Amino acid sequence: MLEMTRGEFEELVAEALDRIPPELTRLMDNVAVFVEDEPPTDDPELLGLYEGTPLTERGEWYAGVLPDRITIYRGPTLRMCESREDVVAESEITVVHEIAHHFGIDDARLHALGYG
Repeated sequence: MLEMTRGEFEELVAEALDRIPPELTRLMDNVAVFVEDEPPTDDPELLGLYEGTPLTERGEWYAGVLPDRITIYRGPTLRMCESREDVVAESEITVVHEIAHHFGIDDARLHALGYG
């Protein structure tokens, strides 16, 4: 398994977030991004997870709710990558993938766009 500290991995995730175009980040609303070491035990190869209500499904009822949560998982990403460059690319793909869910884009469309 590739070695990378949690701090280094968190920095890569932060850099991936910084590369999201400002016109999109301005539209993101009530969402927080976290890094965890491992995903839930029932899905040990999960790279990222979006939990919340996509922007496309929010209505008048959407007020006073906790932020949506995007979690990027360090362990499975490091296990699947062979180099730091692979981790940079994979973390960026995962961040984009989970942010797309925040915008209401489903897995089928993401796979078609190359963010599978």
